[in-house]
Amino acid sequence: MLHATLRNTMKYSLADAAKATGKNKTTIQRAVKNGKISATKNDSGAYEIDPAELHRMFPPATAQRDAPRGQSNNTQHRSVALETSALERIAELERELAVAQSRGFSLEEQRQQMTETIEDLRGRLDRSEERVTALLAAPAPKRRSWWPWGRS
Repeated sequence: MLHATLRNTMKYSLADAAKATGKNKTTIQRAVKNGKISATKNDSGAYEIDPAELHRMFPPATAQRDAPRGQSNNTQHRSVALETSALERIAELERELAVAQSRGFSLEEQRQQMTETIEDLRGRLDRSEERVTALLAAPAPKRRSWWPWGRS
């Protein structure tokens, strides 16, 4: 529960995502609408963007700012590359988790449907057995003559 609460507080709004990447809000919004970045809408209708998902597409602004102009520092590039690969791995694992959870939900729904079907079939079988027992226990009907006019 605490983990879920922490995850929700760590998500970016459009404005926060723009600040974190140094991009314009409309650039981030366009990426969300085009499906390049996945985002959810909260109760007020504002986008919530997971940082790993955002930085998969746009590197953090600090990494862009800290990169020296002209000749680059190999250590900084390795650090940014490691951070980017870690964020990509996190995003990949989150996608796999979402797929596994949806499979779990569908399997649970199938199990519930099968349980309901079994209960229904058991009830029908019980009612059928009761009818068969009642028919076997009932006295045989009186046989009528084939002659339509009664004998006097």
